[in-house]
Amino acid sequence: MTPARRPLGSADQSGPADPPGPAGVADLAGAAAPADPADLAGSADLAGLSAVAVAGSAGADGARLPGRSLVRVGPVSLLVRRRAVLVAGALTVLLLLAVVLSLSLGTPYVAPADVLRALSGAGTPYDLVVFDLRLPRVVLAAVAGAAFGVAGTLIQSVARNPLASPDVIGITQGAGLAATVALTSGMAAVLVAPTALVGGLLAAVLLFALGARHGLAAQRFVLAGVAVAFAFRALTEVVMLTADPIDGLRAQIWLIGTLAGKGWAEAAWIAGTLLVLLPVLAWAGWALNSTALDDDTARGVGLRPVARRIGLAGTGVLVAAMVTAQVGAVDFVALVAPQVARRLVRAERPPLVCAALLGALLLVLADLAGRRLLAPTQLPAGVLTAAIGGPYLIFLLLRGRRRSS
Repeated sequence: MTPARRPLGSADQSGPADPPGPAGVADLAGAAAPADPADLAGSADLAGLSAVAVAGSAGADGARLPGRSLVRVGPVSLLVRRRAVLVAGALTVLLLLAVVLSLSLGTPYVAPADVLRALSGAGTPYDLVVFDLRLPRVVLAAVAGAAFGVAGTLIQSVARNPLASPDVIGITQGAGLAATVALTSGMAAVLVAPTALVGGLLAAVLLFALGARHGLAAQRFVLAGVAVAFAFRALTEVVMLTADPIDGLRAQIWLIGTLAGKGWAEAAWIAGTLLVLLPVLAWAGWALNSTALDDDTARGVGLRPVARRIGLAGTGVLVAAMVTAQVGAVDFVALVAPQVARRLVRAERPPLVCAALLGALLLVLADLAGRRLLAPTQLPAGVLTAAIGGPYLIFLLLRGRRRSS
């Protein structure tokens, strides 16, 4: 007679088995496949397994995972982190308030009540100011900030490094070199953004070529990106030094990153890219759950870690190249937004939706501050985001020193 198999977590074969749940995570890390389907409930969030499998195999046990709720929509079930939903709601409210504030402040000043009436279509004397002068730039700031947040989340999750972002791994520098060549060679203004997009994608191809060995390992990916960034930055300086001073100044403003003189067209390109990639981003939000696993554990639960990393990183660099081509090299938004969102949610990885909302909020506020701090002189949004990013890097340095001590 075949002896009964002892359930995971039980101390004695004759004693009662422990109920499956979060304790199954530790067992899953050392086994190629869990011994009981119910053990999947405790490890689904860590390993990135399908939420449908969680609902089908765990039943009510999935709802007992700490801080999470099981939401069913027809045949599909999703495991939702409750704190992430609350943070996303709060960030949405703050973003709407920032948009109204940005539409109000300026010359002339428009009362928030008049802004809301204008947006509702009621008709006010300030419709021209709200719709034609301010709304395009505010919408562009929100859309671009959200795209930066998404790109930073994907790249940092693949690199497993809070300092990895498009402006660190060379995507921004590749777009900047291409834009500098376009601006200093007399190319038509409408061709600057497409040229910058091509430059960012070429930088991504070079990055993947250098970092693809050993399955796009995290450390190699970051080091390859830093090398690409330094190389393209040096070439950009050479082009600017040999260019006409006026053209060099135009390129310098683009490299800093500004939203002045831009609006609906640029916002439409960025929003269109995000909409086209929406199915991929939905997959990415689920696939990010597995980025913390080492390759052996990921393969043990039926995942393909190398293909996932390439897909996530490719999506991130594509979004980063597109948004950089439209608004210039606005640094630090993609670096700061994912990690601040992760700390607000208290999660083990940056949450995609919260990072997008926080990126939009940061860039809307940075653009507002750039317009009003030294009015009538306008500061590029990239200057203000750099002012945010510098103290953030110092914070990371001091926090790392405290941990090491």
